[in-house]
Amino acid sequence: MIEIELDGKKVQVAEGSMVMHAADAAGTYVPHFCYHKKLSIAANCRMCLVEIEKAPKPMPACATPVTQGMVVRTNSEKAQRAQRGVMEFLLINHPLDCPICDQGGECQLQDLAIGYGGSASRYSEEKRVVFHKDVGPLLAMEEMTRCIHCTRCVRFGQEIGGVMELGMVNRGEHSEITTMLGNTVDSEISGNMIDLCPVGAITSKPFRYSARTWELSRRRSVSPHDATGANLIVQVKGNKVMRVVPFENEDVNECWIADRDRFSYDALNSPSRLTEPMIKQGGQWQAVDWNTALGYVADGLKRVKAEFGAESIGALGSAHSTVEELHLLARLVRGLGSQSVDFRTRHADFANVAPAGRARWLGLPIAALSTLDAALVVGSFLRKDQPLFAQRLRQAARHGARIHSLSASREDWALALAGHVAARPSAWHGALAEIAAAVAAAKGVAAPVAAQPGAAAQAAADALLAGERKAVLLGNAAAQHPQASALLALAQWIAEHTGASVGYLGEAANSVGAQLVGALPGEGGLNAGQMLTQPMKALIALNLEPVLDAADAAAARAALGGSGLVVALSPFQDAMAEHADVMLPIAPFTETAGSFVNAEGRLQSFQGVVRPLGQTRPGWKVLRVLGNLLGLPGFEHDSAEAVRAEALGDPATIAARLDNSPLPAAASSAATETGLERIADVPIYATDLLVRRSAPLQRTADARVPRIGLPSSLWRQLGLAPGDKVLVAQGQGAVVLPAREEPWLADGAVRVAAGHPDTVALGPLFGPITVEKA
Repeated sequence: MIEIELDGKKVQVAEGSMVMHAADAAGTYVPHFCYHKKLSIAANCRMCLVEIEKAPKPMPACATPVTQGMVVRTNSEKAQRAQRGVMEFLLINHPLDCPICDQGGECQLQDLAIGYGGSASRYSEEKRVVFHKDVGPLLAMEEMTRCIHCTRCVRFGQEIGGVMELGMVNRGEHSEITTMLGNTVDSEISGNMIDLCPVGAITSKPFRYSARTWELSRRRSVSPHDATGANLIVQVKGNKVMRVVPFENEDVNECWIADRDRFSYDALNSPSRLTEPMIKQGGQWQAVDWNTALGYVADGLKRVKAEFGAESIGALGSAHSTVEELHLLARLVRGLGSQSVDFRTRHADFANVAPAGRARWLGLPIAALSTLDAALVVGSFLRKDQPLFAQRLRQAARHGARIHSLSASREDWALALAGHVAARPSAWHGALAEIAAAVAAAKGVAAPVAAQPGAAAQAAADALLAGERKAVLLGNAAAQHPQASALLALAQWIAEHTGASVGYLGEAANSVGAQLVGALPGEGGLNAGQMLTQPMKALIALNLEPVLDAADAAAARAALGGSGLVVALSPFQDAMAEHADVMLPIAPFTETAGSFVNAEGRLQSFQGVVRPLGQTRPGWKVLRVLGNLLGLPGFEHDSAEAVRAEALGDPATIAARLDNSPLPAAASSAATETGLERIADVPIYATDLLVRRSAPLQRTADARVPRIGLPSSLWRQLGLAPGDKVLVAQGQGAVVLPAREEPWLADGAVRVAAGHPDTVALGPLFGPITVEKA
């Protein structure tokens, strides 16, 4: 530690720190624009000039290292004169249009101009003008004349997003921030540039000119999308969600959120919202009151139970639903006498479960991802599945971590991968066995499965054997894989013998919570795969679009078409209108109280930020009343807190209930397929009800019509050229879609997106598939 004097106070900071860090530690504000604690130091705005004793001129606080005994004055006449001079230069070309600027009221330049700007400008020449840029549907760069060239957006792309989509061209007064070659900004975390911009140069295109910041009320919430559990501030005007921005939490999302966290709110105000209960009569939907709808459902369930038995009733929940909703859904079904309840709609190996009352989880704190020395990521589309986890691993890689992947394709994770083990899905177990064999050879122990490691497997093993902080991380595809249990068993063996942690990255906001509350089939009950491939006499679906959310979309459509009573609890009328008999409008996360348990096992609760729309009601209340109408015990809760307490018990015990231990008999392996086989990703803006209905997100590059990914060998064999289409057939279904060559795709694998309307005619996420030129 080094001690300096700052404005007459003694301050101790770590060696290598800058004066700005010392000022932060002392609680002293130094004006700045380009400095940001999460970005590298650029020192190009010069607003943070301070007086340092014995220095011949003012020095930038953000780029001046502290030295023992240094004396710093941030408010001296010399420092203030320098800061006022910098502000005058910044305002020379900046348009004085605060009344019409979308940043007005929350603009850093506006605030500092009050304190350091002059009352009049000495500059009488014509101001420069910078032409606007169209960079996509999310970011508005239509007033780039306001840019002060702090380069925060450029550094964010390079260092946090991993892709330099913005850069500065020209010099001096002609400098401007732009995209290269006029491209759009397509990063899945690009919206953070809006927060970083200290002026009105980069603003939110969906929010633009819709409200003033001082008109908005602010409430904390939690993202319902991926397993990070990003903390949010939801901003509201007139009972309408207008904007979502991050709430800083260093242990979870730092100060970032993904674009789907930021822009999915658009769906909350979409015309497809279900605002009143509806019953299908004679093939036509009729709006009814709540008493009629709930009475219809209760009578229908009683009739099915009496006629066909309780085992003919099932329920499917979504892991994007809250702890409270999933708990009451499971209690309702079990109260009727059935054990058929599940949330794992995209899984294939339903034997891969933690012991009763326990849950699979990340295996380490989320913050620890940033400090890993080595990691092996198995079966993951990391960058699109978990954008903020990818960002943390990107920081680890920037600091020297050796990240290896095992999957069908070497995905562009916007980080420097140390190595990649390429294998078609049916060969993942064998590829992981090679890594285990390499570890066994190095440790002098018997390998769990006999295998001869290749060079890529050996490199992955060497990385895990070195370093102190290591992890084996299983992605969504590994969790959904037909051999998920066997993959976990091998991953656990590798972790034990290398000193690494092992865990699942997590598919949805409440994947861990869904396990803890027992939203899983009991003894004799049907799992999600069975309920989505065979007609049910009665089926309750919570927060789902079963066809898009199923592992086998074609089979799910057929099963739902042949089912009896289908009850949909959903915020959207088009989610299940084709197959449901009753639709009950339940509140999305902004209109209800609830809780999620994220990938690290952190329980995070939130309250509704706006009143439910129309006749919409919180899902837990709908299930509670339905339980009362059915005469079931245990449905007397009067608050979400009461349901949560019953569902999870003491939150302090959650950590003890997290368990990634594999099943005893999970080491078996299926034979590798010989023909072509499917590897399915779920596009980032096709993962749940909200993102599918967010108009801004559906206009992004990531939401374009999916293309069929083919390995180079198959591409040449079919004689394809860019722009050609292929006929893809799986099971009884076939689709014709554009194809693209993916040189990194393993031979024999064909990449076909799931969760998308254009591919619902196809079969399982994994399995044989045929391709021919259209």
